[in-house]
Amino acid sequence: MIFSKDYVSYLARQTSKHLVATKMIKTDKPAVVDQRLSAALIEELALEDRINDEVRVILEAFQDDMLKTGASYPEMFKKVKQELARKYKAVL
Repeated sequence: MIFSKDYVSYLARQTSKHLVATKMIKTDKPAVVDQRLSAALIEELALEDRINDEVRVILEAFQDDMLKTGASYPEMFKKVKQELARKYKAVL
């Protein structure tokens, strides 16, 4: 993940404060809202890490074929990542 968990928690707190201040949400337990927002943000940000791991596994399986054909690893990484993002309906 590109952000630390502390920073994501901070973003969640600031987001919930803003939502309450603009009266978009109403809550008696802001700490619970903060925790849930933080968990949702962490889950969403970790999706790209999981996709990157899956791309590495896929490219490792085709490593010999890529060497024979002269395919560029970074180029193939980008293409496979785009396909997986489309498959998982992720916005990266």
